[in-house]
Amino acid sequence: MNNVKVKICGVTNCSDAINASNAGADAIGYVFYNDSPRFCSIDQAIQINRTLPPFITKVGLFVNPEAEFVRSAISENVIDIIQFHGSETPEFCSSFQFPFIKVISVKKDTNIKKICDDFVDASAILLDTFDTDHFGGTGKSFDWSLIPRNLKKPIIIAGGLNPNNVSTLIKEYLPYAVDVSGGVESETKGKKSEELMKQFIKVVKNG
Repeated sequence: MNNVKVKICGVTNCSDAINASNAGADAIGYVFYNDSPRFCSIDQAIQINRTLPPFITKVGLFVNPEAEFVRSAISENVIDIIQFHGSETPEFCSSFQFPFIKVISVKKDTNIKKICDDFVDASAILLDTFDTDHFGGTGKSFDWSLIPRNLKKPIIIAGGLNPNNVSTLIKEYLPYAVDVSGGVESETKGKKSEELMKQFIKVVKNG
């Protein structure tokens, strides 16, 4: 057993949220980004939250948002933590005085340690696959050998994770948490597979 946390991202409906919770997820993610096939409105998130039991962390994913949009999600008490997935500056991310995760899209020349230092107020750093056309949700893994050891921030890993490969990641790098979206979807983006979520979480928690 280990203490690696699991976030199920791209939740769009009450059924998937409840199934994720029942399977043992520590957090669920709402994608507040219109161009995503897993887009979830704030009103949808409010409805989903009403069906959830306590102690499930709700994460709101934003991509280069207007400040007022972020404030609206905070004021509606929809989320517990923000995930900034674009090119947001440290000053912008810190300006809301609200817990946040900063996503780094990893390439060979990405200076992960420096970015961690720049985002000193971040609760955690999430490493995801770089893609020229998509902000996450690519279904592709990055080169895990690029993950630095002994970073100052808790590290969350995303990108192409599924029940078949997540145990290898955990054994080699033991991140603070893993973040999965497409890897627990059977066909339709934004519709989770109850069975795949169970398999994924079981592998993580027993890894």
